[in-house]
Amino acid sequence: MSVQQIIKTLENLEKMHKSLLELAYKKTEIVKKGDMEELDVMLKNEQSHVAAIGTLEQQRQALVQDYLNAKGFAPVGIPTVLDVIEAAETETERKQLEEVRKRLILVVDDLRKQNDLNQKLVFQSLKFVNMTLDLLRPQPSQINYSGDQTRNTVPKNSSFDSQA
Repeated sequence: MSVQQIIKTLENLEKMHKSLLELAYKKTEIVKKGDMEELDVMLKNEQSHVAAIGTLEQQRQALVQDYLNAKGFAPVGIPTVLDVIEAAETETERKQLEEVRKRLILVVDDLRKQNDLNQKLVFQSLKFVNMTLDLLRPQPSQINYSGDQTRNTVPKNSSFDSQA
């Protein structure tokens, strides 16, 4: 098994995360505009990206596990790229792995920050909508059982006798 397969998978993960980051930037603009239809399309597109990233991540884990097993390493828990870096045979492979790992970490960190911003924007929009609805809804009159209420004690005459 070659480290190059792992590097290729990591590069594909980086590309997918960059694409997802671009979608996150576009989503920020969509949320600012308040275009719900476009946001719905964006969310479906993001879901397909997340599914593809999940598939690539499973592939990466399998490749790393196979590589480490072939080298006689038994990592504790889920095998990581750091485990592969430690097990790599040449310095060139180590440097390539470290470089692609750093790039992927940076993209994922940028994506996390952008998603946090989008979450805050959506939350603020929701607060604004709720505040607007509260202003438009009529406030219910206060119901209390104090003695201030006037009671109609005069019996009503009805043309219908309920006891008959």
